[in-house]
Amino acid sequence: MKFVDEAYIDVAAGDGGNGCASFRHEKYKEFGGPDGGDGGRGGHVYAVADPNLNTLVDYRFARRHEAKRGQHGMGSDMFGAAGDDITLKMPVGTVITDAETGDVLYELLEPGEKIVIAKGGDGGFGNLRFKSSINRAPRQKTPGWPGERKNLKLELKLLADVGLLGMPNAGKSTFIAAVSNARPKIADYPFTTLHPNLGVVRAGPEQSFVVADIPGLIEGASEGAGLGHQFLRHLQRTRLLLHLVDMAPFDEGVDPVAQARAIVAELKKYDPALYEKPRWLVLNKMDMVPAEEREARVKDFVRRLRWKGPVFQISALTREGCEPLIHAIYQHVRRQQEAEAPPAEQDPRFAGDQK
Repeated sequence: MKFVDEAYIDVAAGDGGNGCASFRHEKYKEFGGPDGGDGGRGGHVYAVADPNLNTLVDYRFARRHEAKRGQHGMGSDMFGAAGDDITLKMPVGTVITDAETGDVLYELLEPGEKIVIAKGGDGGFGNLRFKSSINRAPRQKTPGWPGERKNLKLELKLLADVGLLGMPNAGKSTFIAAVSNARPKIADYPFTTLHPNLGVVRAGPEQSFVVADIPGLIEGASEGAGLGHQFLRHLQRTRLLLHLVDMAPFDEGVDPVAQARAIVAELKKYDPALYEKPRWLVLNKMDMVPAEEREARVKDFVRRLRWKGPVFQISALTREGCEPLIHAIYQHVRRQQEAEAPPAEQDPRFAGDQK
């Protein structure tokens, strides 16, 4: 299925039913009084986070979503039934914004989370509501309130623990295919990846994390050049960034250090908070470098880049060096998760037992 991470939809909640103006007509009850019921409320439009979905493709072709209006009030003190609600299933990580103002309205971050994105209108009052000691035969009634109508933009930000950065053809797709269950398109030309790929990496029994592979960045990406700028937002929720560098480029005139600096510069221009995230340097395609030259080339690269963080040497094609990297990533992600987890609530019955 093609990955679709943006969609525009129109939602309309149901209008409320109109109130009823009616009087009781029964034999031997000539002054029965008003008995017009209220209208029913209109149906709401809900959005629910479905962990089984990973794309917004369903909303690319179905843009209009309307809930039913409420039933009108009736005589004999009968209120109208509420309109049927509708529920829109969306992937976890969907951001819902107002398409006209650009304001963020809701975010679906937890599986099963359910929110009201358009509220149905309240039903109108029947004349039974207006009865009083001085108005014994009211003929007033009110129409139902209109339901909310919104033009919304749906934007999916991937909920991945680790994001891959790098120039086109740096080997990101090969890496995610080697370490996870993802099967992205792999070829020997740049811009092979046209949309993000997610992969679950198993580090051991009940030990896993999610990796996001986005299209490669090029210089000027923060201004809209290339493809990767469209998906940089997916890296904003990651806990760790892996900067993959091609240590054996096809063109001998290409300087890997200059490419690495360009990626870091684009990251800083796009979002300083993204730039400040933990970032590891992963030197890929080391199997293409002669064994006797590897150490000197890596030292020269790190020195020229002035890199002070962790450095890993791998070959995604042969999986050389991938296992130590996977375990290091898992330990880092687990520490981040533990730090972000709220403290466990203590049973007050045992609070006095601590010394």
